[in-house]
Amino acid sequence: MSDDLDIRHGGAIAVDTQVLRDVGVRVADVAAHFADVQASIRRAHGIIVDAPGFGAVLDTVALWASGDRAGELQARCEEASVGTLLMADAYELVELRARADALALTDAAAADALYSRIERLEASDDRLGGMADMLVAGWKDGRYAGLASQFDLGGVMAPLFVSGGLLGSALGLGKVHPGSTLSGRADPVTVRPVATSRPVGTPASLADAFRRLPGAPEAQIRIDRLTMSDGSTQFIAYIKGTQSPYFGAGDPWDMKSNAELYAGKTSASYQATLDALAAAGARPGDRVDLFAHSQAGMIASHLAMESEFDVQVMVTAGSPTEPTLREDQLLVQLVHSDDLVSSLAGGGSPGGTGSPDSFTVTREGDPSDGVQDVWMDTHWMHSYIVTAEMVDASDDPRAVALDDYWRMLDEAEVIESTQYRAERTGWAAP
Repeated sequence: MSDDLDIRHGGAIAVDTQVLRDVGVRVADVAAHFADVQASIRRAHGIIVDAPGFGAVLDTVALWASGDRAGELQARCEEASVGTLLMADAYELVELRARADALALTDAAAADALYSRIERLEASDDRLGGMADMLVAGWKDGRYAGLASQFDLGGVMAPLFVSGGLLGSALGLGKVHPGSTLSGRADPVTVRPVATSRPVGTPASLADAFRRLPGAPEAQIRIDRLTMSDGSTQFIAYIKGTQSPYFGAGDPWDMKSNAELYAGKTSASYQATLDALAAAGARPGDRVDLFAHSQAGMIASHLAMESEFDVQVMVTAGSPTEPTLREDQLLVQLVHSDDLVSSLAGGGSPGGTGSPDSFTVTREGDPSDGVQDVWMDTHWMHSYIVTAEMVDASDDPRAVALDDYWRMLDEAEVIESTQYRAERTGWAAP
């Protein structure tokens, strides 16, 4: 894995707790082998010193010392095993706490069951509660680290960038909680196709997938309809981020939609995405996988959590919110620590979300400060494609596991791609 990438299941969860436990058990097995080795050496030493003449030709002192060394290695392995298993419990405690707090919003009985499990886990070792608190505290302290290193511009810019992260965590709007649904009615929109094609293949990597965001300048959404080898149909939606700096403009991908989605209200861009999927032939229950940048990450969050589509894979870059997905939904998030927009998610969840294979990739998009920070260069898609390429080259098991997904997509026999343009109905430029 590149040294520039931080790949985690959740904000405070750096590793898969089951994998960590497996490591702890294996190290314990190694300790047992060293114990056997020491016992064998001691038996050999006893045989040698008891046999007349053997002690004169064999270095019994060195043999005894090798037994001591095996004993030392046994003790070190046992210590490492205990520490590894304890850390796995601490990570699990962070996950359980986050999951219980989320469930408390929609299912009090299920949350209470988890709280009871948390109490039992905490009671198993007095150190666990404090360790879990330290993991979360470390995550909170470091989640906005890249923002403070932005171009200073006379002391104005750095506080501005950091304020985005603080706003996200203070308002609590950066996390889409279980049971959350968009409220209100969207501005009326019209959606029309502006380009069609027959791609020769499906994406083979994260970077390849993000390069498939709509290429037509006027399009905001691309829908690929895949006919698989078994005759079934599934869809991939590639959704652009904000396209207009205006509030209530003809382009629904504007600041009004940003504000509405962040506040939990139905936006014209969300409605337009639903309309585009319907126009592409997607019906309730159909599988729709999502690749989304910026504002589209908020659209994707609600498509995955509340729509009638079967969203099994959701991948975002620079999203200002993090969804709470089910354990059968894969979530991959690309986040730049120096991206003001992604900081609005407030760091996401300390315990992660989605399937056990889900992960969040964090890196500083641009370590050097300069005028490029003023126009938030690290937020734009070209910068996130660089990060996607780094993930594709990573040897992290979760990143490597995505190869199975690309191979599944490659089984498509027919690919029909349509790009759509959405506009607010009745809007006219002044």
